[in-house]
Amino acid sequence: MELKRKVNNLIFATGCLVLLSGLAVFAGVRQASRPVGSIIVNISNEFNNFFISEREVTQLLTRSGNQRLEGAHPDDLNLKALEARLKAHSFVKDAQVYRDLAGNLHADVRQNRPIARLTHSDTRLDSYLDADGHKLPLSPLFTARVVPISRLGGTPLRAGFFQDSTGGRYLEMLRYIDEHPFWRAQVAEVFVGPNGKVSFTQQVGDQRIEFGLPENISEKFAKLMVFYRQIPPALGWDTYHRVNIEFKDQIICE
Repeated sequence: MELKRKVNNLIFATGCLVLLSGLAVFAGVRQASRPVGSIIVNISNEFNNFFISEREVTQLLTRSGNQRLEGAHPDDLNLKALEARLKAHSFVKDAQVYRDLAGNLHADVRQNRPIARLTHSDTRLDSYLDADGHKLPLSPLFTARVVPISRLGGTPLRAGFFQDSTGGRYLEMLRYIDEHPFWRAQVAEVFVGPNGKVSFTQQVGDQRIEFGLPENISEKFAKLMVFYRQIPPALGWDTYHRVNIEFKDQIICE
């Protein structure tokens, strides 16, 4: 009796599994032949950047309306080609294009994000710099609040400057500023001198900070934080006009 019950349970379980598999295959076949419904765009915006809009993503997918996707047969879709079209946009870091069971076409876009602005005397020639040291164009949709950087005297820095081993140290410093909300809010403008040394102005305080070469970055910013906590509260923000944190275990104020 016990053996018969186990056999019946096994047969029932096997039947359910076969039924579910059949339904899955049927749903897959039906979904695969279903024409495209709506285009659904999702743009990740964890950093409050708005460099690309849903409308622009749709225009990229449809080649500005010249390639109609709604109602298209699945065999006419090349999802990888659609993804590549989105990824070719300067402000798209990554993109995934896929269909759901209802036949809708989804485009999930992750935005590229600038961490600095390469400034020129003519602001129309400005550009952004991303965390990988690549140049990004300005956008008519949105202006990022990132630190401006240039050579002393206003000479612009080329984006290619940040690609070699020397320039990579400056990129590391810009990343550090961007990754720490306090410094991202406090550092107003960064300058690179002829000798390669860095200085910057501040949003709060008139002192020019002489940072030196972009090395021992976290230690130097830690020293500057010591200055903020101890000197201005005691003597006022206007006591010194220059603060040098270039040298190890020293803060020089003038």
